Amino acid sequence: MSDEKQSITIDVVSDAVCPWCFIGQKRLDKAVAAVPEVDVQIRWRPFQLDPTIPLEGKDRKQYMLAKFGSEERLRQIHANIEPLGEAEGIDFDFEAIKVSPNTIDAHRVMRWASAAGVEVQNRLARRLFQLYFEEGQNIGDHAVLTEAAREAGMDAPVVEAMLATDTDRDAVANEAATASRMGITGVPCFLLEGKYAVMGAQESDTLADAIRQIAAAKARGELETAS
Repeated sequence: MSDEKQSITIDVVSDAVCPWCFIGQKRLDKAVAAVPEVDVQIRWRPFQLDPTIPLEGKDRKQYMLAKFGSEERLRQIHANIEPLGEAEGIDFDFEAIKVSPNTIDAHRVMRWASAAGVEVQNRLARRLFQLYFEEGQNIGDHAVLTEAAREAGMDAPVVEAMLATDTDRDAVANEAATASRMGITGVPCFLLEGKYAVMGAQESDTLADAIRQIAAAKARGELETAS
């Protein structure tokens, strides 16, 4: 029997302003830790919950009220999500969030992070979730994004200079639109080996089982023949 570790890739289609994506990230980390026999490469792919938000962002409270109709409804939604986050070690602070940002620039920095390696991109993904949901930072702000990039191990002056241009804006928008055309209407979506989709912030056990099954199928050579 080979001692070589099985490996699979998981593309996570997500948006940094989606609370379920933050929960999904935590659960995926647990799932990966539960399957040490498989080398899991995680790559983050863009999705925009609302690409119509202007680049300067919108007032969070007004935006959410327009979306959900009432403060009571909004409180109810937050009250449902907070304990789920707490169970995963997330300290959601929805009251601290003042701006609903357009996430195109956050996704551009995530794209550049991927060129620096999966570890850098993963660090940045985690930091953006923290900044927005736990610290109430505006992740559409270039200074916030540049600092997050520096913390993740990127070259901050380069990121700052690129953010001032339109570099990769169209590429990110096109990739996000492609996800929608593929039938991805909600996030997170975990795409295993580019073929098998697990939709939503599934429990870590469910994700771990999917990783084991796909890794085993890949080891048997079954994925190559799958249509």
